[in-house]
Amino acid sequence: MPRRRYLTATLPDGYVKTIGPTALPFTHYWRVVAVLANGRTEVFWGHTKSLAEAKAKRTALTQAATTRGWASHVFEIVELVASDRP
Repeated sequence: MPRRRYLTATLPDGYVKTIGPTALPFTHYWRVVAVLANGRTEVFWGHTKSLAEAKAKRTALTQAATTRGWASHVFEIVELVASDRP
């Protein structure tokens, strides 16, 4: 049975997200901060099992921005750090 652990992502703006406990092999956390046409903000996030999988999310953003009418958006990827405690 895989060992359960906590995964922590620290984004450049200081935001910290902890995932877990989990035994799944996630390696990266991604976040999209979208500014809507009316000035409101939406945040989407997830975690992936590889950097390549996280980078692939960027491809869908162009279509999402057009479909959802985003004025702008920022896409960030950070590596997850594993630990035994949250």
